[in-house]
Amino acid sequence: MPLQRAREALRTVFGYHDFRPGQEEVIGAVLGGEDVLAVMPTGSGKSMCYQLPAVVDGGLTVVVSPLIALMRDQVQQMAHVGVKAATLNSGNGDEANRETLARLRAGELSLLFVSPERLSSDGLLALLAASKVQRLAIDEAHCVSQWGHDFRPEYRQLAQVRTALGETQVVALTATADAATREDIVRQLFQRPPHVVVHSFDRPNIRLAFEAKDKPRNQIADFLRRHERASGIIYASSRDKTEKLADWLSASGRKAVAYHAGMDASVRARNQDIFLQEDNVVVAATIAFGMGINKPDVRFVVHADLPSGVEAYYQEIGRAGRDGLPADTMTLYGIEDMAFRRRQIDEKGVSEAQRRLEHRRLSAMIDLAEAATCRRQALLAYFGEASGPCGSCDLCQGGASLVDATRDAQMVLSAVARTGQRYGAGHLVDVLRGAATDTVKRQGHDAIKTFGVGAARSAHAWRTIIRQLFAAGALAEASEEHGGFRLTDKGESILFGRETIALRMVRDEPAKTSRRADRERRADGLEGEAASLFEALRTLRRDIARDEGVPAYMVFPDRTLIEMAELRPATREAMREVQGVGERKLSLYGDAFLEAIEAHS
Repeated sequence: MPLQRAREALRTVFGYHDFRPGQEEVIGAVLGGEDVLAVMPTGSGKSMCYQLPAVVDGGLTVVVSPLIALMRDQVQQMAHVGVKAATLNSGNGDEANRETLARLRAGELSLLFVSPERLSSDGLLALLAASKVQRLAIDEAHCVSQWGHDFRPEYRQLAQVRTALGETQVVALTATADAATREDIVRQLFQRPPHVVVHSFDRPNIRLAFEAKDKPRNQIADFLRRHERASGIIYASSRDKTEKLADWLSASGRKAVAYHAGMDASVRARNQDIFLQEDNVVVAATIAFGMGINKPDVRFVVHADLPSGVEAYYQEIGRAGRDGLPADTMTLYGIEDMAFRRRQIDEKGVSEAQRRLEHRRLSAMIDLAEAATCRRQALLAYFGEASGPCGSCDLCQGGASLVDATRDAQMVLSAVARTGQRYGAGHLVDVLRGAATDTVKRQGHDAIKTFGVGAARSAHAWRTIIRQLFAAGALAEASEEHGGFRLTDKGESILFGRETIALRMVRDEPAKTSRRADRERRADGLEGEAASLFEALRTLRRDIARDEGVPAYMVFPDRTLIEMAELRPATREAMREVQGVGERKLSLYGDAFLEAIEAHS
């Protein structure tokens, strides 16, 4: 039975005792010869859905990936468990690519990782056709769809590639694809209806939290104090901001590196290797970083700026907690972010239909940021999945509620209208609170009807209301160059009483971080001797990884070390029962870790 052989290989080669949720159905369909479209969240083990069949049936699987980092990472992982794999990409030297082609001709490979551009070259296609490819696995398959959040034109060529390979089996995998994107993937890649698996998008180990920007560096610093012994990612909207964040973190004593597409390639590769190979490192990055990065023990993801859409947000936070252990997220956002993202969309050279789609996606992201009820519930609803309150997000723990804010909104909108629809939040707050600043007096705004009508509220409260009105579409940017606000049709309807509006309840001072959130939370859940042994095993792992020049998690991931610290195996046979210890890794590292456990007794 193919699935029985797959279970055995899962145990002996990869060291896992059972499939993760969703894997068994996909792998069973793949081994049964069906074409498959699998939508599974980051961290659910999508790569195992093509790695394991390649081990079981012995044929050649060609894996299409958009990122060199992913290909290099997976080839190293396969080498560590004894699976013959290689990659063809522009990051290899000529000699390395020649060696890979020679292994391909000799029939020595089970997995070949290649970019879509390289795969389309006539010479490689002819060679692959002669090599009798068993299956074509397409990772990040949403890139094939114009409705996907990361469309890449080169993915459109993959249907022709399949034909050139003799109608080989196709396995397409992605973490994010709504119904429209899934339909487009099927049209583009499959000639017959595939077996479709849409697994739950829920990642219950990841805590979701959002905060309106209020001294962002202080907010990031407070968050990082809860994760002093952990690796994580901080995403920022510009290259310059990533470098400034990394410099600031380094100056404050945190090990931090920057990563963006504009860096020198050697520096970028070095920084990525530092993050992958060492513990407790923070990388400040643009969204160019992370796709395909298999580091399982990323404990947090911070967005220093509002993401471009829910799909992008979901993929980016999904890089945390891939090992299933608790992980934290925090997303900072403000009016400037919303305006910047809207301008980005409007300045793109895309069709009107695509522009409307991207605006809808951004609106959904803003709605998630300004939500009043469970974040996870709202996130899953976006992907068409019903759920109850999670009990762990910031809103479930801290509470929020919607109230009729029509009167407060009308005060703001009146101030906007009476000051000429061109001033920003700072000036509007001064007018509302009756602050007779030089600018207010010079413009004569201390004489308008709205001056001082909101004196009872704090400046923080009015800024919060203005932000929510902008998010709700009642206000828009007055000028790209100078900023400021103008009324929209919706804003006029609210101002003149034709429409009401509910907003999140506004506090007059920023909410204080809960005491529970102030404490650093050990993701490993270990205490006492077990925690001490875990740190000793991490040190051993780090030393082995440095000697071999590989990421630490390729020796053993944290989850495996945690189980060793809990079970304290004393023999090779006992070590085999630890998750993540396959036969090759037992042979390579088993004795060293057994000695470390014994020495710590």
